[in-house]
Amino acid sequence: MKRILIADDSALVRKQITEIIAELGFEIDTARNGAEAVEKALASQYDVITMDINMPIMDGLTAVRKIMEVRPTPILMISSLTTESAQITMEALDAGAVDYISKPGTMNVGRSENSEDIVQKVKSLSRIPPRRLKTMTRRSVVRERPQSVREATRLENKSTADVTKILLIGASTGGPGLIEQICTALPSSFGYAVCIVQHMPEQFTAAFATRLDKNSTLPVIEAKDHMELYPGNIYLARGGVHMHFAKKVTGRVVIREEKKKGNRFFQPSVDEMFMSALKVFSGDQIVGVLLTGIGDDGASGMVAIKQAGGFTIGESEETATVYGMPKEAYDRGGVSQQLPFPKIVRALQTLR
Repeated sequence: MKRILIADDSALVRKQITEIIAELGFEIDTARNGAEAVEKALASQYDVITMDINMPIMDGLTAVRKIMEVRPTPILMISSLTTESAQITMEALDAGAVDYISKPGTMNVGRSENSEDIVQKVKSLSRIPPRRLKTMTRRSVVRERPQSVREATRLENKSTADVTKILLIGASTGGPGLIEQICTALPSSFGYAVCIVQHMPEQFTAAFATRLDKNSTLPVIEAKDHMELYPGNIYLARGGVHMHFAKKVTGRVVIREEKKKGNRFFQPSVDEMFMSALKVFSGDQIVGVLLTGIGDDGASGMVAIKQAGGFTIGESEETATVYGMPKEAYDRGGVSQQLPFPKIVRALQTLR
């Protein structure tokens, strides 16, 4: 029987999460603060830990660091939808936590959609082998680029040249750390406009874009409606809206935000970005990349891009934290090349 530890100082939240995941049949244990969570996690192996951020005695971020240093375990952060919590959650993901869910009370956990999201994430994380987890000691340290280098690159990239090539990247569970590595690795001479969909709510994409921008030579911008695309710029889709594209009469390509969710489970959706790009760019102008994530978002778009003559890369099971989205794309014939993540980074660095 699989085992889960729910760490939260609120008895109500512990009860709510317990009731939501009861259908999984896991053995459930609880902790009232970070110190108790660390003590239990180091004494016994759990398949999943849910971790609140703000707790007495020891906070969730400190607890994540201590657990991941000694006994790597799939950790799901419990975060409220605030800017401060988003920033701390980003740090927790950097420390080795795999994903996050909205704190009960921030969203109505009684709604079937949110409850299903929690169940699916707990189920998927419980399947991750500890050896695949990135601990702090294994995680590559991203150093902030010198300000002078970043400013020089940003001036170079204020080009009026039309975008003729676009790199589209989609990711979900386990994706933030990979996206950060890609943004840091792309050279200052990179000639593609880069658009990224990472499944996150709005408060999180703002914090994530700021974090990426500090560590990347290329400018990283949280996308906004009517924003023009430039080669050598990185655009992160804003949470709560789909990223679409349109061509102005001048020929310039702009981002158009679609507020209607449609039939998509995620917003922003990777498939929405992929499909919209094909209405503006020819297939041979597009490179599509699909990384780790639960479900099948992006799989249909990868198939469409490949069929249109574009080049698509899917992350292999070897490195994917959750081999869901890229597996679906591969099984449907939408992957031109399937690679472990380090080779994906090298392939993107050499794009011309």
